[in-house]
Amino acid sequence: MLRAHSVIPRAIWRSAARIEPFSSQVSSARCISNHSRPTSDAPFYQSTLSGCSTSHLLHNDCGGSARPAAPFSTSSTLREADWDQNPNLAISNFSELPSKDFGVNQHMIINQEFKEALRQILWQFRAPIRYAFAYGSGVFPQSGSGTAGSTHPAAPAAIQKMQKGSGKMIDFIFGVSYSQHWHDLNLNQHRDHYSGLGSMGSYVVSQVQDKFGAGVYFNTHITVNGTLIKYGVVNLDTLCTDLTQWNTLYLAGRLHKPVKILRDHPKVRLANQMNLLSALRVALLLLPERFSEFELYNTIAGISYMGDLRMVLPTEDPSKVRNIVSGQMAHFRRLYAPLIANLPNVSFSDPRCGQNDWIDDPDSVLAMVQDMDPVKRGNMVRRLPEAFRQKLYFQYQARFAIPRVEFNKMMEENDDAKQGIVRRPQGGPFERRIAENDHLKTEVSSSISKTIRWPSTVQSIKGTFTAGIGKSLVYVKEKRDKHRKAQAQQAQSSEKAPKSESPAKSEKKHD
Repeated sequence: MLRAHSVIPRAIWRSAARIEPFSSQVSSARCISNHSRPTSDAPFYQSTLSGCSTSHLLHNDCGGSARPAAPFSTSSTLREADWDQNPNLAISNFSELPSKDFGVNQHMIINQEFKEALRQILWQFRAPIRYAFAYGSGVFPQSGSGTAGSTHPAAPAAIQKMQKGSGKMIDFIFGVSYSQHWHDLNLNQHRDHYSGLGSMGSYVVSQVQDKFGAGVYFNTHITVNGTLIKYGVVNLDTLCTDLTQWNTLYLAGRLHKPVKILRDHPKVRLANQMNLLSALRVALLLLPERFSEFELYNTIAGISYMGDLRMVLPTEDPSKVRNIVSGQMAHFRRLYAPLIANLPNVSFSDPRCGQNDWIDDPDSVLAMVQDMDPVKRGNMVRRLPEAFRQKLYFQYQARFAIPRVEFNKMMEENDDAKQGIVRRPQGGPFERRIAENDHLKTEVSSSISKTIRWPSTVQSIKGTFTAGIGKSLVYVKEKRDKHRKAQAQQAQSSEKAPKSESPAKSEKKHD
């Protein structure tokens, strides 16, 4: 595997924080190129180097306060070399993160007026929102998504302009500190946002939120500032647990894809960086030795839809994942390029890395290669999120027919916490055996489906009660109409170009 100096700037590497040590032999190279940092002033570099490397982006554009960033504390338990193996999710200040640029890859650069219009929606809620992001096709256009008449009663001009008349409902997630307290305040201000459950009080609403499904309570088809929105409320601890453990993958999966963070929180930023790194590792376990950049992002984006009941029923666009990635290549690259640059077993292997503008070109789909060494892949298995990793281990206990007593002993010996050891987890014989197994893709996919299926199904059922029967029927009808429209477009495209190639397939010609 050829490696040379990467054109991904050092500041971008720092934005993801160090994941693996850089050896002098391998250098920091991730692709075939003899070029160093590009000289172009393209938007990606502006946003990453001059913007996100400053306190302005960390605290203004990234959704914090307008004050300058506090200097990094050397006494912090979060160090750049081991942040992912010994995370401290009790942090409350951005200064406690491993570096001032840590996690800025999570912040997508969008139109400034549109961003402010989204933030103005948040200001209409008196209940304190600690963390918030907007997501979906109402924020990030997807290829293949059609335009319809506006559903917004009187949206600001910036929203109308960005959506180009499609009038799509905008989805939000609000992270809050105390669910019952938040709903109590919100019920007093916005009783009309709730279904009949709201009349039972904040305690019942918070119990429905926290005890069923994935811990999210959605209010849908709400008009705020003349804009039709849907917002989900989640406790910050529930959110961070899913991001780091993958116990439901409901919110972790949404954050695998580009979102617009409107209010940031340091512990969520830390937890989400772990989530993105986990998504990258799982995708690599699902992919062959050689693949394209499009295939990588398509695999990552598809994780959250495995086992989702909506993808089985005629309520979702069957090309949804492909459309998401095709329309957001530049955003996916911003999200994952820093992480790719820091992993020692994956790299870009494309001559186009030598071109200064490849990072900013959404039409460039580069070839990639990963090291299939079972030791390195075994380490990836060992470093998967704990709740998800346990499901995969149990899958292989059954496949390898390991006796329960022997399996429990092996798991206990493998538990660094019980051994009182704080170190980067290393895969042992069991993990290497998993990594070499011919059924790895099947077993990983099965573990994902088992993680997602029940919480997403319960969450869908819960939506009938939280939204109310009327709004639920409207929502299902909209989804079915979108599904039928997508099928019609697919059939029409097949008739016109029956032999057309996907970006991923066409890319293989460059290998």
